Amino acid sequence: MVLQSELFDITIIGAGPVGLYAAYYSGLRDCRTKLIEMYPGIGGRLISMYPEKEIFDVAGHPKILAADLVRLLTEQAMQYRPTVVLDERVTGLRLLQERVIELTTPNGLHYTQTVIVSVGCGAFVPRKLDIPNLIDLEGHGIHYFLTSFEALRGKRVLIVGGGNSAIDWALSLVGIAAEVTLAHRMYRFHAHEARVAMLLASKVRVMFPYYALKAVLGEDRVTGAVIWNERSGKEEEIPVDAIILSIGMLTNLEPFRAWGLNIAGSGIAVAPDMSTNIPGVYAAGDIATYPGKILLITAGSGEAATAVNSAKEYILTGDLGR
Repeated sequence: MVLQSELFDITIIGAGPVGLYAAYYSGLRDCRTKLIEMYPGIGGRLISMYPEKEIFDVAGHPKILAADLVRLLTEQAMQYRPTVVLDERVTGLRLLQERVIELTTPNGLHYTQTVIVSVGCGAFVPRKLDIPNLIDLEGHGIHYFLTSFEALRGKRVLIVGGGNSAIDWALSLVGIAAEVTLAHRMYRFHAHEARVAMLLASKVRVMFPYYALKAVLGEDRVTGAVIWNERSGKEEEIPVDAIILSIGMLTNLEPFRAWGLNIAGSGIAVAPDMSTNIPGVYAAGDIATYPGKILLITAGSGEAATAVNSAKEYILTGDLGR
C-alpha cells in the first residue's frame, strides 16, 4: 500500500533544461512535483559538458551561456519548490496500479501518478575513432567536450566534425585559441545554415569536404595530427596542441526498453500529447521521438509543457491520452 504522502503527481526523470522547464510548468499546474537527476548537480549536458558554450536556440535569447541558462531555468523551476533528488539513477519503472507508478533507484523506491522522461539523449558516451594511441591521449590533448575554454587559450586546436556542436566549438574558440582548424569528412555540414556561413567567414581554417583525421601525433600529449582527403588520398600533417572530437554520441536505450517503453530509432516513441505506450508515462526533449522531430531546447520546452498538461489531464480523469 502506497501512502498518500509518498505519492507525487508528476515525477520528472532528468534535470537538464527540458526537465527543469517541466518542473516549472508542473508547479504552475499545481502538481506535487519530484525531480530525479543521476548527476550530483542539475543542468544536464549543459553543465557537465559545455557550461561556457553559447546557446543560440532558446526563444527570447539572441545567445546565452549554457551555465547562465541553467541558472535561470533553475530559478524558474524552484519557484514552486519541487522535491529534488540528486545523484540517483532511475533503474526501474513499473505500473503498480492505475495512476501509481513505482520508480526504482539504488537508494530506494519513488512513487508517482505520472512520469515525464526528459533525460536528453539517454545514457550516452562520446563517439570515438579507431585511431592508434587516441585513447591513451584522452585528457592529454584529446577532448570530446570542454568545461572551460581557458584551458585552450593560446593553443593550436583541431576540431573534427561538421554538426552544430563542432561549429559552435570552432567559433567559440576564435580569439581564445592561437589557431583553430575544423576538419569535416562529409560532403555537407549538418548544421544551421547561418552558423555555417559564420564559420566560413571566420578565421577558422576549414578543411572541407572529405577531410578526416587519420592519425594523432604525440607520446605523452598531443603534438600534431595527420589529416587526409578521402577523395584524393592527399595527407597533411598539422601541428596541434589539442583535438576536439565532435562526431556525435552513442546512446544506450536498452534501460528504457527494459521498462517496456517502445523505442523508435534513437528515442522513446511518443504520441502528439507526448504519451508513451505505458499509461501515465510521457517523454520530452531529445529522448522523445516522433515524425518531424527537431532537436532544439526551445522545441523540448514546448514538449515538456505538453507532457505536463497531458499528465495533469490523466491525473484528473484517468484518460490514457490515446
